[in-house]
Amino acid sequence: MPLKRFQRPATGLAAFEAEKYLKKIGLGKEDHHFWKQVGKALLCTYALFGGVWFLNESSPFGWWTLKPMPKEEKELAHLYERREFPYPGDEEAMERFVAKGGMIGTSIGPKGMIESDKDSYNYQKDLQDKKLDQEALKLWMRMRNEVLAELQEKGFDVE
Repeated sequence: MPLKRFQRPATGLAAFEAEKYLKKIGLGKEDHHFWKQVGKALLCTYALFGGVWFLNESSPFGWWTLKPMPKEEKELAHLYERREFPYPGDEEAMERFVAKGGMIGTSIGPKGMIESDKDSYNYQKDLQDKKLDQEALKLWMRMRNEVLAELQEKGFDVE
């Protein structure tokens, strides 16, 4: 009869006591309930975030506004809709997109302000004209204010 203290070492799966190691890293049988709760919490969180993300893209309420939307904003909302760009390989969709006025050079703005057939020269000229108009308006307002101030100093009632 062999002595008990000299038993043969266990080999194969018996040598790898998986439950012992899983228990050390927090994955034992007594931890199953905890990980089940964590999984449920993650699933609920991701579902909630997914719903918010979906409603952000296609929300009928605006972006979660609790205050009513002003009338002016409602009237102009159609101008700022998100544009759907077609896949470049789809010729038919691209033709429809361009026919609707979807691709207007590099200008990105509201749909209501489509400015087509503008080349760079005309664009520069327009910018210079706008700048000149602004400067003229500033000069006119300064002169007007000076004249009004002088008249008020002399005692005239100017409104």
